[in-house]
Amino acid sequence: MDFAPTPQQQILTQSARAFLQQHCPPERVQALALEPGGFAGDLWKAMATLGWPGLLIAADLGGGSGSALDVIALVEEMGRACLPSPFIPSAVVATSMLAAVPASHRVGRLLSALALGDRIATVALLEESGRHDAGAITTRGEAPGQLTGRKLFVKDAHIATDLVVIARGGGGVNALVLPSDRPGITRLPLDVMGDEKLFEVRFDDVEIRSEDLLGAAGLGADLLTPAMRLGALARSAEMVGAAGHILDLCVEHARVRVQSGRPIGAFQAIQHHLADLLRDVEASRWLVYDAAWRVAEGLDEAPAVATAKAFCAEACLRVARRGHQIMGAVGYCEEHPLHLFHKRILAASLDWGDAALHLETVARSIGLA
Repeated sequence: MDFAPTPQQQILTQSARAFLQQHCPPERVQALALEPGGFAGDLWKAMATLGWPGLLIAADLGGGSGSALDVIALVEEMGRACLPSPFIPSAVVATSMLAAVPASHRVGRLLSALALGDRIATVALLEESGRHDAGAITTRGEAPGQLTGRKLFVKDAHIATDLVVIARGGGGVNALVLPSDRPGITRLPLDVMGDEKLFEVRFDDVEIRSEDLLGAAGLGADLLTPAMRLGALARSAEMVGAAGHILDLCVEHARVRVQSGRPIGAFQAIQHHLADLLRDVEASRWLVYDAAWRVAEGLDEAPAVATAKAFCAEACLRVARRGHQIMGAVGYCEEHPLHLFHKRILAASLDWGDAALHLETVARSIGLA
């Protein structure tokens, strides 16, 4: 297997890094984190002009017909910038679910709008149990019929124009695509530690029409499972990008911070810490790209994705925690960007399954569970 980026991927990552350095510096990330909305519409439109929201959408629908490797390369750069955007829930998870169903006029029209950045989608899955499996779904929604219940930790629900709701129905699990302004839908903000905006979404006798059903009745889990894996992989790439940026911050700090008459990077203890950071970042990156390659090649990706997510969740958090030790007091100041990357890594480590959940998948794949 060869993980060397193609010329197109090199152009994508180079242009993404230059764009984000110009339009999403740490000062803007910090400012957006303090805003209730936490969303820059102009930045999203600029990203849409570059074709990022449509990377996984077919070219005949206005997208880029990209692969999982393309998405992972781009999301790693987003992680390096700690970009606040609905890219992963909308352009990765929801889009991959929509793109997996047979073509229809409504789905095609929605995918085209998503590719242009005119619409934003998010996925409403988790409930009180916090579990990601279909057995934890208690919200019921038949098509046609009504939807009643509530979903928790729905990312960017306040800016989403469309909700992909996972509900029990059809003898199994239904995936429903609903406009977020349909009567009976209420979005309530949740208090969170980081910069990401999470919501409780309530459904009070919301009308469900036949055309709202995504795919076949009762088979929504078949759409959700691969999309969840891609979402977990994207958040792993985001953690790698954030951890890589923390490594850069720490290396630069070790060069310029003088203690006892010499840079702290001259002390062996700091050198060992930096070596540990580099090991965790590079190991995480290799696992993520190995899993992305398997997804792109159509191979059995479940154990590789689970391994990458479980390892990144722990290794990248180690990078953030050790980064605070290397940076010292300045790393705990709100004005310094380190805390933003630490919080983003922590949030990403829990999204689409924490390390414990994915380690169960790894254990099953090798016959230990």
